[in-house]
Amino acid sequence: MRKIICALALTLLLSSCRNLVPYTDAMRKQHGWDESQLKKIQFYVSEDIILRRELTQGTTEIVSGKIKKVNGKRIEEIIIRQGTPGVLTDMPKENKMLVSFEIDDSHYLSFGVNPNMGDKYVLLASEWDNGSGKVHYHNKVYYTNPDSRFAFLLVDLRRIQKMKIKQRVASGRRVN
Repeated sequence: MRKIICALALTLLLSSCRNLVPYTDAMRKQHGWDESQLKKIQFYVSEDIILRRELTQGTTEIVSGKIKKVNGKRIEEIIIRQGTPGVLTDMPKENKMLVSFEIDDSHYLSFGVNPNMGDKYVLLASEWDNGSGKVHYHNKVYYTNPDSRFAFLLVDLRRIQKMKIKQRVASGRRVN
């Protein structure tokens, strides 16, 4: 009886696992997803992303991070852990997405297609220097940890395959 219960529990556990795969431009084109459809898809981040900014003496507003002292400087740090779920907030270009991993749409990171990484949607920065990226997050400038340059978006393929989108095109109306 125990073996049956263990086997049943294991089967249930494995069937509920997510099947996370990289989100690519080919996937978007294959399914013909537009912005409104992409807003219904749950995205996940592939790597830890650590955002840091140095606080000046007069800085009192903290967005959503922790305050640390590094070499005598006050540093705000925001950590977005690997596997953190996010949602599309905007798509300013066909191959660029703004994804939020926090409570509101003003906290977002930019991801875009990188042909050198198999057309995955990778973390974008306004500039990269020695692996560290300069990003804008909640109207402030932050710098990423070097490993963040490898971060890309993931999607749950099982959930997407189950998702059915009912769509129709209106034929229009003419005046009689």
